[in-house]
Amino acid sequence: MSSIFLGQVNYSVKSNSLYYRVLSHANKMLCISVLGVLITLLISYPYAGYFSIPVQIFAHISTIVLAAILKVSYVLRCVAQHGLGQEVR
Repeated sequence: MSSIFLGQVNYSVKSNSLYYRVLSHANKMLCISVLGVLITLLISYPYAGYFSIPVQIFAHISTIVLAAILKVSYVLRCVAQHGLGQEVR
């Protein structure tokens, strides 16, 4: 009976370790994507006159891609927090 219990504890520790890693990576990706979206928005709109048309096109496309990455990383952060028993915000 104790070996079954120990197996469950080890599984719990492994899954918690996974959730901590996912939370850490998701937080990093959130920061990177927020900064990226802000930079691409600045390039796309208020400072567009300082950049060439190809750079502006790339910035517009990057805004969409980085916004999607931001959303996915936020969902991963929520999943990790839920898995760790933390309050999901």
